[in-house]
Amino acid sequence: MSIRDQYVFITNKNEEMQCIGIRKGKFEGVVYKYGKVSLGEENKDGDLPFKFEYDILDNNMIPREEFDNDSFFTLLGDRKDLSEIEYKKVVDIIKTLNPTEVDFDWLVDHTEKFCKDKAIHNAIVDGISIIDGNDKNRTPDSIPSILTDALAVCFNNAVGHDYIGDADSRFEYYHRIEERVPFDLDFFNKVTKGGLPTKTLNVALAGTGVGKSLFMCHMAASSIAQGKNVLYITLEMAEERIAERIDANLMNISMEDLHSLPKKMFDSKIDELVNKVNGKLIIKEYPTATANSNHFRGLIKELAIKKSFKPDIIFIDYLNICSSSRFKGGANINSYTLVKSIAEELRGLAVECNVPIMSATQTTRSGFVSSDIGLEDTSESFGLPATADFMFALVTNDKLEDKHLIKVKQLKNRYNDPTINKTFYLKIDRAKMRLSDASLEDQSDLVDSGQDTSKIDTSLFDKTSFGKRNLDFSKLKV
Repeated sequence: MSIRDQYVFITNKNEEMQCIGIRKGKFEGVVYKYGKVSLGEENKDGDLPFKFEYDILDNNMIPREEFDNDSFFTLLGDRKDLSEIEYKKVVDIIKTLNPTEVDFDWLVDHTEKFCKDKAIHNAIVDGISIIDGNDKNRTPDSIPSILTDALAVCFNNAVGHDYIGDADSRFEYYHRIEERVPFDLDFFNKVTKGGLPTKTLNVALAGTGVGKSLFMCHMAASSIAQGKNVLYITLEMAEERIAERIDANLMNISMEDLHSLPKKMFDSKIDELVNKVNGKLIIKEYPTATANSNHFRGLIKELAIKKSFKPDIIFIDYLNICSSSRFKGGANINSYTLVKSIAEELRGLAVECNVPIMSATQTTRSGFVSSDIGLEDTSESFGLPATADFMFALVTNDKLEDKHLIKVKQLKNRYNDPTINKTFYLKIDRAKMRLSDASLEDQSDLVDSGQDTSKIDTSLFDKTSFGKRNLDFSKLKV
């Protein structure tokens, strides 16, 4: 048997750890890592044997005592008959083995699942043996406890937070910089303390045509420009429509001009984006009301396998037209329960995948014409704002449209005090599907905004046409 058949060389993405897996034989599936290499005493033939220190990373459920014998030491290379020349040959062959990138989170999850499955399988085999009378030491009464122990197999030994014993870990949590996906909009970064944290559900509330999809497309474009991997799931518009909006945003051209752009110029702008955008964007379309969290979970796993793609943030356009994995829409289920269950399932998906999820929902008919939207204007289910971590309203009217502004109002915020910067304006360019920060002068029109007005020091006189013409008082004589 050749060395290539017996061993596989394994490394992780950052090459922080290199180890070797055994492919065949008694120790198949065992993964170990070498430590120091030292020389032993010279033998009668004049050779200096090598001694290897090692750590077993995965024993593949083989008892520890099985490793304390010559057969395993031989596999490691801890042999008295191995000369320096032979050792170098082995090292040269190992270097030719193809490194395999390993996602250690995936490895731990699948190893834990394998151990659970094996434990349950062994428990069932033991139970059958007891029932058949082959096991003389245990009675059928012991079968429930055997299955209980098998089902309890888990790599996570935590059973709760020990208030005194875990004080140090709690202190570290207080001072840990939480991983967030930042906005490119200053006020949103202020109200969220730097962006959207992982394991959260965030919802934009707005009427039809106000800008829910525009907001999510802008944020998706901003995220990939920051080097984040983005998964955009749409149940409302086609994949190409979403890509069209993001093209307009990143290329800084209107959607109308995008359709008349020559192929050569389009390719040139795509080349510019390749150099400017460091993240990856995957857009996936599902038919309206047919996909639920299980479909999204399967998609994420498929992308990980086929494209080695792991999202940093997920956009779902939009929440109300998803389906529930627990309830079927129909006469026996009301909209409150259905939409609340969808929100709970999406938030569970965010926790499971360790990402923030951004979605949207519609206002009621009264909320559509209201200038001061509240949580009570959420359509279909008040269970949605009860589940969301961060919820805000997008408001527009003819006056704001004339100024190319859109109003944002915080409705619920688990990251910060929602009364601080309660309302604020953003600049909006609908042709290019872009949002940007509005000036402080624009913000001054807001009433009960909760903003720090100390930075807005432009007096009313200075805003007038006369004041703007006469701001230089250096020549004034008293």
